[in-house]
Amino acid sequence: MIIGQFATRRDAELAVEHLVQEHGLERTDIFVEAQGRENSAGTRPAGADLESGHYGAEGLTADKTPELNGAVDVSVECDESKTHAVEDALRAAGAETVRLQ
Repeated sequence: MIIGQFATRRDAELAVEHLVQEHGLERTDIFVEAQGRENSAGTRPAGADLESGHYGAEGLTADKTPELNGAVDVSVECDESKTHAVEDALRAAGAETVRLQ
């Protein structure tokens, strides 16, 4: 099992797409989950959160704050022969850390 830790759910989802489309992994062998018990969009805003105005120059507002409760993990089950390719793909997609478990 290889686990990449991402600051945004957007980066985590992009990593999944790269693993499936470019490296031929089965989507059923890839798991995305928040590190904590609460659902999370990551540890910093990205993508649609920024584009929709959830985070503006004025800062956060209570009614527009997405849940940023911790990092998002992407766990990948793969053959040993694909370990380095998966690690590289996770890092290229923006993983802050990559570890074997």
